[in-house]
Amino acid sequence: MLISPESAIVESKRAYLTTVNDLEAKNKLVNDPATVGRVQNITGRLVTEAIKKYPRSANWEWSVAIVDDPETVNAWCMAGGRMAVYTGLFEKLNLTDDEFAQIMGHEISHALANHTAERMSVAMASSLGVLAVGIASDNRGATMTGAALAATLALELPNSRTAESEADRIGLELAVRAGFKPGAAVTLWQKMGSVGGSPPQFLSTHPSPGNRKDRLAELIPEMSKLNPDGKLSPIHPVQIIQ
Repeated sequence: MLISPESAIVESKRAYLTTVNDLEAKNKLVNDPATVGRVQNITGRLVTEAIKKYPRSANWEWSVAIVDDPETVNAWCMAGGRMAVYTGLFEKLNLTDDEFAQIMGHEISHALANHTAERMSVAMASSLGVLAVGIASDNRGATMTGAALAATLALELPNSRTAESEADRIGLELAVRAGFKPGAAVTLWQKMGSVGGSPPQFLSTHPSPGNRKDRLAELIPEMSKLNPDGKLSPIHPVQIIQ
């Protein structure tokens, strides 16, 4: 680990603001009320459960940028609760609310489990030139620029199998506790595996659907006991970046 979870949150915010400002300049942020409401309600219920399980995340600046890109099947969550959803998820996969909750629960789990800091460390290790300049010159600005860059690069790096399995389990639990159907974890990956054309960008940082849906299916009986009545959680206020 070359960067602490706390530093990962700080640098992720810097990278996130740069990203959303660029999207705003290109008029790529969605403000359609129906889409905004759907994303806000589902992620808000997941965040409610995330905060219950990980109280330290109560002070995170939970937010979502909905990106107008119907060809991109992707979503992510940075350290500190800063998320993005691409409209291609809905266009290409025709997601149910339960399936969308599985995606966002999984992505939120990566942030909760400090996987962002792990991937940032990998990105920084593979960009030692930038890091070395900052250290050698004792220039904090240069080092932090490298860290913010690593936060962006980390979004494109795959997680380890251990991290993916951990996020699968935590994400499924968050979704079920929030009131979403556990079986959607299986149908989601069935859909993900049937997307035509080039593989979804989402799969560039995730293992192929293959055995994954089988492993998730094994967890369903256990997870179903957590919220047998499917009671929906309250909606935590999540900012939609517009």
